[in-house]
Amino acid sequence: MDLQSLLPAGVTRRAALSGLAASAVLLSAGAMPALAQGRAGWLPSPPAPVDHLFGKEIRRIPTSEQVVALTFNAAWDGQGLDTVLTVLRQQKAPATFFLTGHFAQRHPAAARAITAAGHGVANHSHSHPPFGELTRAERAQEVELADRAIRTATGTVVLPFFRFPYGDTTPAQIAEVNALGYADIEWTTDTTGYKGTASGMTVQKAVKRALDALTPGEIVQMHIGSLDGQGPVIDAQALPQLIDAVRSRGYRIADLRTLLTPAPAPALATP
Repeated sequence: MDLQSLLPAGVTRRAALSGLAASAVLLSAGAMPALAQGRAGWLPSPPAPVDHLFGKEIRRIPTSEQVVALTFNAAWDGQGLDTVLTVLRQQKAPATFFLTGHFAQRHPAAARAITAAGHGVANHSHSHPPFGELTRAERAQEVELADRAIRTATGTVVLPFFRFPYGDTTPAQIAEVNALGYADIEWTTDTTGYKGTASGMTVQKAVKRALDALTPGEIVQMHIGSLDGQGPVIDAQALPQLIDAVRSRGYRIADLRTLLTPAPAPALATP
């Protein structure tokens, strides 16, 4: 499919390809851009350039504003997803969901529900292995297979954000995912709700971990399932209290997709 056929009247192919214009056009149209040809015939075609985020491990939104970004990993089951999506809708709060390819394949309806609710989906590898134990080719395959599976399940673009399994990052590995078109987005704090009640986790402990790390641009990592698939999903239960507590401290919930827009250059001083 030619890109021009996906664009609204008056928008040229050149303008769409220029950068952030492509993101707005393609996302608003619900279009999935054509695949770029790469080593394995598959490279991500992200909705906007993110080279301004390359070369670093991002653990907070670079801002002085009192904002917090909510993120959820989906690698196991989707037991808590309905509750999470309901709370986010009621609270009018955005979130970003980092899906593994395996999750998207096993739970395509859940993946579609996330995008249908207007939230962004990003790449969390295909099978969630420790990346340090893989070869470079195997790491690239993990990224590419996940991208394919998430696109297939959702029918939409995958955000150009990658989160390493277990937060297992190195500068060399970050450079590798950058070369595939992804920025490395980690977290400021993890609520560790995924450990479940069997490990002594509670709603109060999960909320406290998020509040203890409260800082402008904080990125909170949560999970929509539990490690053993048993018992309540702590993060789903904690979400209403977490949002209320963050807002009561003067913070607002920000969309992680704001990272797609580079920070404006400082104004030049006039003589």
